[in-house]
Amino acid sequence: MIEIFDRRGFTVLLSLPGDSLREAALAGADLNNANLVDLDLHRADFRRARLRDADFRLARLQHARLNDADLCGADLSGADLSGADLRGAKLLGARLSGARLQGTRVSTGALGMALAEDTDLSAVITG
Repeated sequence: MIEIFDRRGFTVLLSLPGDSLREAALAGADLNNANLVDLDLHRADFRRARLRDADFRLARLQHARLNDADLCGADLSGADLSGADLRGAKLLGARLSGARLQGTRVSTGALGMALAEDTDLSAVITG
C-alpha cells in the first residue's frame, strides 16, 4: 500500500494498492499540496489532476502524462520531466529551477508563467 501525504506529512491524500507509483493511474486525482518529493513517477498518468502547490522536488517524471493538469504553484525543482507531456497544463507560478526538460512537450507560452531559473529550455517541444 502506498500513501501520498500532504506537504506537512499529516494528512493522507490518497492510498493506492501496490508498492510503486511507476505508471500509476492518477488521472483526475485531487493531490493539491501533495508531498511527492523524490518519488519515481515514471510514466504516471496525471491528466487533468489537481496538483496545485504540490512538491515534486527531485521526482522522476520521465514520460509522465500531465496534460491539462493544474500545476499552479507546484515545486518541480530538480525534477526529471524528460519526455513528459505537459500540453494544456496550468503552470502559473510553478517552480522548474534545475528541472530536466529534454523532449518535454508544453503548450506555447506556458513556460512564460513558470519560474524556470537555471533550467535549460532549449530541448522543450512547444506547440
